[in-house]
Amino acid sequence: MYTPYNQIFENNKKWVAEKLSLDSNFFNELNAGQDPNYLYIGCSDSRVTAEEIMGVAPGEVFVHRNIANMVNNIDLNVMSVINYAVKHLQVKDIIVCGHYGCGGVKASMEAKDLGILNPWLRCIRDVFRMHKDELFGIHDEKDRFNKLVELNVREQVINIVKTSAVQESYLNKGYPIVHGWVFDMSTGLIKDLNIDFNKKLRLIAEVYNLGLDKI
Repeated sequence: MYTPYNQIFENNKKWVAEKLSLDSNFFNELNAGQDPNYLYIGCSDSRVTAEEIMGVAPGEVFVHRNIANMVNNIDLNVMSVINYAVKHLQVKDIIVCGHYGCGGVKASMEAKDLGILNPWLRCIRDVFRMHKDELFGIHDEKDRFNKLVELNVREQVINIVKTSAVQESYLNKGYPIVHGWVFDMSTGLIKDLNIDFNKKLRLIAEVYNLGLDKI
């Protein structure tokens, strides 16, 4: 389905009218500032929108999206988002949300030279390498693909736990807690991978404890 460019402005006016009909003060409150409890790190895929699948309103979720929901420690964009969300917005929960059918994860599984995408996809291929025995043990290609989507989310959760902003805030305040989700477009449901945040924090402490305190 294609929405003509000019139609977007008409859609915007209708959206404004609908919001004002429900709450005449909606935009005054929206303009007053944000106080989100959640940081959502998801994929740039146009079919997966954070607020819609979570059923929350504008202002409730601070959002960062990139190809395959990656948390790369040398990506200043995502690192800046995490730092701002934790230190200034003081979010209580950080969510990494992947999705089945992810094009970035799928591309990382193919033996192809994809040019400028190679460095980005290499991070996902590293996840494949770390879990290759488990993945090669899955004979069905779709099941292997889905498993890599889940494993990639788990590794990105670990990458967040490694950061000083998250470690410092958690040790001093008890939050944020980091979660891993996968969105299933075939059902519309979110799958919680039920990652044990405290366990992950303890497991990485030997190498990634930044000396802020005892983890």
